[in-house]
Amino acid sequence: MRVAVTFGNQARLGPYLAALEAVSISPVPNPQSLDGLSGLLLTGGSDINPKHYGSASNGSDEVDDVRDELEMRLLRQALSLDLPVFAICRGLQLFNVVCGGTLIQHLPTTQLHRQKHKNAEAGKHPAAHCVRVSPGTRLAEIIGPGEHQVNSRHHQAVDRLGECLVVSATAMDDSVVEAIELPSARFAIAVQWHPEDRILASDTDRKLFQAFAEAISTPAAKLR
Repeated sequence: MRVAVTFGNQARLGPYLAALEAVSISPVPNPQSLDGLSGLLLTGGSDINPKHYGSASNGSDEVDDVRDELEMRLLRQALSLDLPVFAICRGLQLFNVVCGGTLIQHLPTTQLHRQKHKNAEAGKHPAAHCVRVSPGTRLAEIIGPGEHQVNSRHHQAVDRLGECLVVSATAMDDSVVEAIELPSARFAIAVQWHPEDRILASDTDRKLFQAFAEAISTPAAKLR
């Protein structure tokens, strides 16, 4: 099982690679195409250029236009081929933008969502806040509906939801969108938190990577 893994800063790639390898997925960092690959993992990182959703900069941090272009192209290819997609943090935001949605460029409750824990052990980062998973969603099938503790380090979030997407989780404190998915796809799930940092401490986060691996290894006909 070989999947594309996109990134901006190679120094931050380690936890994603470890999480994929823990479920027997072989990562292919920043390929130019998904030809010969079985899925796509979109990782966290810099803000998306607001020009991609028709806005001027209003609170966005440093952007990476080269990365934006690569990831948008790969995501569109993955969706057109119905390859499994798992998107994390920035990945969720990019997923929403590619589907025609917009972003809140700087959350008013940033202090709740942008929590960075220094010296946290790899795979065992502490939780930051609680999300509520909506019943009847694919995310609920994977980790269960209701309340889940997650970590958090983002200052942007979904504003207008992209076409054909559904919200599958929201933050309990302020209702910020914490997960979205594309129901018509074979497997296309995005979360705003960082499950790669909690795979050794959280069943919730471990199950997300296991479900991604299962989607990759299962013939598409059996997932319909």
